Formats: sequence, structure tokens, C-alpha cells
Amino acid sequence: MQTVRVILVREGTPDPPVTTPDEVVDLLRERLQDLDREHFVVLHLDARHAPTGLDTVSIGTLSASLAHPREAFKAAILSSAAAVILAHNHPSGDVTPSKDDADLTRRMVEAGRIIGIEVIDHIIIGDGHHLSFRERGLI
Repeated sequence: MQTVRVILVREGTPDPPVTTPDEVVDLLRERLQDLDREHFVVLHLDARHAPTGLDTVSIGTLSASLAHPREAFKAAILSSAAAVILAHNHPSGDVTPSKDDADLTRRMVEAGRIIGIEVIDHIIIGDGHHLSFRERGLI
């Protein structure tokens, strides 16, 4: 049997809390805009909603990215995140959520509820604009 140890190392200076989808997009736009495939990321937040980490959960295809709550929350649990914000890009530039996007968001919110990590928002980043599930009343 193997012994497993997990050590959390925090480097850098803490970021200020994020309070709006625009602030989240400012943090993530460079990483997610102009990519040729969908990237699904999870932004980890502390109790004050200051970002503490960013985890790329999956890199998909031009029109889809598979993500499962198990992978989405793994790093968040290990980093003791109080909450998370889900985000992914749409390489087409159109930020209209698909049925799969809505279904995934519901699953992630429910999984977060069960494990005690709140899903604050799910943001889709497109070509120069974004969509917040929270602002649209979809969470």
C-alpha cells in the first residue's frame, strides 16, 4: 500500500475579492479568449471571495468540453476553497449557453451544495463579451 501526502503551497500575493462577473472576466479573459478549443476552468475563492487558485479541468473540442464534478471540485477541496466560479470559453465567440452548459451548471451547483463549496457563478467568455449564469438568473 502506498502512502499519499498532499501539501498545499501558496505562492504570490493574495488577490482582492471578486464581486462582479466583469472582475472575473478581467482575471480570465487572457487565458480563455482566442483559444481554438473549449477550456473549462474553476476559479477557487476563499471565504471573502478572493481568488486563491485556478484549475483547468478540461480542454475539449471546438464546440464541447467534458467536465465532471469529481474533477471540478478535486483541486477546490484540496485548496480548502469556500466557493468557486466556473468558467469556459466558446471559440465561436457566441456566448449563448447550450443545453449541455445548463445541464453541467445544474450538476456542479448540486455537487457543490452536497460537499459544502458554493458555486457562485458560471461564466462563458466569447469574442469580446461574456455571459454570467448568475446575472441571467440561471443559478
